[in-house]
This record gives sequence, structure tokens and C-alpha cells, in this order.
Amino acid sequence: MSDTEMMKLYSGRILELAADIPHVGRLENPQATVRKRSPLCGSVVTVDVVMADGRIAEFAQDVKACALGQAAAAIVGHAIIGCTAAELGDARDALHKMLSEEGPVPPAPFDGFAALQPARDFRNRHASILLAITAAAEAAETA
Repeated sequence: MSDTEMMKLYSGRILELAADIPHVGRLENPQATVRKRSPLCGSVVTVDVVMADGRIAEFAQDVKACALGQAAAAIVGHAIIGCTAAELGDARDALHKMLSEEGPVPPAPFDGFAALQPARDFRNRHASILLAITAAAEAAETA
């Protein structure tokens, strides 16, 4: 990857997000826990959720990922409280389409994924970016 490509991919906004991941850690009594790993880069995200009235009431995440995976986890962490499993599934699907099919940015509260649009051209990074939202959607569905 050239220096120009690196600068395009690792923008200041992405690095800011990666440095500010909310809800880091693990829950003591989660209703569901899901761990996802990207086979290409080895990034791993584990999420714990507690649902109340069909919505995320408590959330924690253990993120061991590249800057893009960390940035995506930060976006999920900032938006997830109060979401339903269906909303998380829709956000996951929209993010996948944004990355792989040049679809639109996921709607609010997940519109922060706009910062990751430069990653569209880097298919080998998509799996890491999708880890947190995929794990969160699966955990919400399981709970």
C-alpha cells in the first residue's frame, strides 16, 4: 500500500475514533456473548449484551483489532444503547452494502460509519470493519 493510500485510509477521524472506544470491557452477567474474528488479519471482537424490552440496555466490548476495526467498534459503541436486534441487523447489512456495493451510509444512529467510506477500495479490510456490528447484531438476536 502506498503512502497516499495509507493516508486516505487512515484519516485523522478514523484514528480519533480508534482512540475513543466506548463500553470497553466485559459485562458481569450478559444475556448473550458473541466473539467474532477476522481470518485475514486476526482482529477479534467480543461483545456482551443485556436486553430490556427488546432493546440493548447494557453493552460491553473487548476489541483487539486494527485501527479500522477499532474505529468501527467505537461507532457501534456510541450508537448501540437503545437499539433493537432488527436495527442492528439492518445497520450491519447497510454497512456491508456501503463497503462492498458502494451503497449509502447506514442511517442514524449508525451514520458515523461514513468515516469508513475510504475503506471501500480495500476489500481485505472489510471483515475487520464488520466485526463489531456483526457480533452486536448476533448477540442481540441471541439474547
